[in-house]
Amino acid sequence: METRVNQIELNGRTFQYRESGEPSAPPLVALHALGKSAESWDPVAAALGEKYRVLALDQRGHGGSARIGKYTFELMCDDLFHFANAMNLERFTLIGHSMGGTVSYLFSETYPSRIERLIVEDTPPPFPDKPIEIPAKPSDPLPFDWLVVPSILQQLHEPNPEWWLRLNDINMPTLIIGGGSSHIPQNKLQEVSELIPNCELVMIEEATHFVHDDNLPAFLAAVKKFLNS
Repeated sequence: METRVNQIELNGRTFQYRESGEPSAPPLVALHALGKSAESWDPVAAALGEKYRVLALDQRGHGGSARIGKYTFELMCDDLFHFANAMNLERFTLIGHSMGGTVSYLFSETYPSRIERLIVEDTPPPFPDKPIEIPAKPSDPLPFDWLVVPSILQQLHEPNPEWWLRLNDINMPTLIIGGGSSHIPQNKLQEVSELIPNCELVMIEEATHFVHDDNLPAFLAAVKKFLNS
């Protein structure tokens, strides 16, 4: 299946996205993890593009999108809002992994009427936990803006409690997919699935945090079953 790479101006900044599937098919937007890019969704888009118009966005500071220097989950949520409007997506299915998953929770809490179905891969919204040391910037060139790392870790250290309190505003059918060998506490995914009114949790045992890399067939089986239900 052909993947088309396009650029778009959002709020005066250039963003890049990858598109698969028929332009007339129901839209599905995919948001990648920290340090990754829209390309990380290619194997998923190849399978889902048979039925959906898959739009995978390079989030700010990543891939072919602008290095803006300011990075928060809220700003990424705004970027998605502008992207959805620019693409004339009235309602769409949203899938997010890790950092992109947190953006997906926020967007679904803030604009629930825009989301048809929500799929989150192996992340709860940030919660108070033991601080993660901010690593030193690697000397090798990176495929993303290093400034994303300290900014996002700061939000993981001091999360907005509203993100958890508003989970019951997520009223669309929701699927959370956890990796059985992930570093993410799976009991937190369980908690989230109980707070979102219409949510199911699927654990994929033979997978780490990068579920769709580690076990693509099981990941796709769970996603397709959910989308067809």
